[in-house]
Formats: sequence, C-alpha cells, structure tokens
Amino acid sequence: MDKMKIQKNVREAYRKIAQKQKGCGCCNCGLDIREFAKSIGYSEEELQAIPDEANLALSCGNPTALASLKEGEVVLDLGSGAGFDCFLAASKVGSNGKVIGVDMTPEMIEKAKENAKKNGAKNVEFRLGEIENLPVGDNSVDVVISNCVINLSADKPRVFQEVYRVLKPGGRIAISDIALKKELPKKIQESIEAYVACIGGAILIDEYKKIVEASGLKELKITIKKSYACIDPNTNDPVGRAILNGLDKDESLEGYVVSVYVEGYK
Repeated sequence: MDKMKIQKNVREAYRKIAQKQKGCGCCNCGLDIREFAKSIGYSEEELQAIPDEANLALSCGNPTALASLKEGEVVLDLGSGAGFDCFLAASKVGSNGKVIGVDMTPEMIEKAKENAKKNGAKNVEFRLGEIENLPVGDNSVDVVISNCVINLSADKPRVFQEVYRVLKPGGRIAISDIALKKELPKKIQESIEAYVACIGGAILIDEYKKIVEASGLKELKITIKKSYACIDPNTNDPVGRAILNGLDKDESLEGYVVSVYVEGYK
C-alpha cells in the first residue's frame, strides 16, 4: 500500500475525529466512552481527573500506568490526540515535571490546547509534528509514552530511531499498541479503513520486537494484554464493516489482533 496515500487518509480521518470530538465507532464494543476507557485499564479516579473532551476512545491500553512516572520527569506522548494521556501524565510528574504531546494534525493540537486550558494543566505543551520526525531535542526526555498510534506509521523503524534519539541515557518507553499474532487476510491488509482503525498497519509481534531492538533500545519486554476482537457484527460504521468484510464468515479479529504493552530502556 502506498505510504503517501496511507498518511493522507490517516490525517484526514483524525481531522474528522478532532472536529467531531469522538473516536472511531467500530471498535468500542458498544460501550460508552468512559466505560470503554475502564475496560482497557483506566480507573474511575483517572477519568474524573481529566476533561471528557480529551477522551476520544482512541486507546488500546493505559501507558501512564505502565510507565511508573515520577515527580519531575519529562514525558513525551507520541500521537497525543486531544491530550488524554498527557493530562494523566502531567498529574503524576507534578509542577517540576513536564509533558510534551506531539500530534500530526493542527485540529488535534488545537483541541488539546483547549482541553489544557479547561484542565488548568500548566506543565503540558502540545507540538505539531510527525512521530517519524519528532520536534524534540536529542537526549531531552525521560519517558516516551504512546497509545495505539505507532501501528499507524508507515515507517515504524524511523519512529523508534527517533524515540531513541530524544530519550536521555537511561530513559524508558511505555507504549500501548496493536500487534498481530498472525498475518491479516490480504483484503484487510489492503484496506485503508482497516489502517485508520489501527488494524491494517499492525505488524507481527516478533517483527515489532526486532524493530525496537534495532533502534538500540535495551531490556525490551512485550506483554500481550488482550485480544482485540470488539467490532460489533451489526455495526453500521463503514470502518467496522470494511474490516468485517475482510474476514471469512466464521472468523473474528480475535485470532489475529492483540493489544500489547512495550517496555524498554536507552
């Protein structure tokens, strides 16, 4: 699939999400946004601490829980969206710490800045940029987090090279993402809709591990959290329908797609 076409479609989809203030309707199991967030690891206390407008149901885990963030740390969120994980991270690193959110769409950056004002988050900064070319200095970040975003990149090795560059020596990653247990059917691999839904761009777990290791990151650990099989078979969402139409009649995504936590150190 053409990389330029992929990025153009992903950008357009996330511009629309920012404008609508809600995520893809195909993958939240029929739950409302708050219940969906709880189902993937966010606590009620965390959800009450941030504006509802920041929660777009674009998650596959809770990287801030994985990261064990400490007071005073500098945190970088790849694909920060409306700021959901940034605000959680900001509460953990405190006034002496800092959180930088990077997103590729101006609409998302604007939405995140609005949410920062509502949330009174003064230790959060949002920057327009691509995760393959981070607008962040070398050796400047203690922790890199990301939530269901790296699978969307058409150049994942470049993403992890950039992550390695910006991390301080001894810095760490805490990433929630989507990966594959086995290759997707060709029809789904070639579907732009599946790519936008964080499925078509996912790679095999072993391949994911090799890419991270090749960047130079050490002590790598990939933990499979759960199968990703939550598309309502009766959904009218065009993205969900495109994915389901790529499966055989008796198949589900459960045999292919999982959410993973990725940890490692520079």
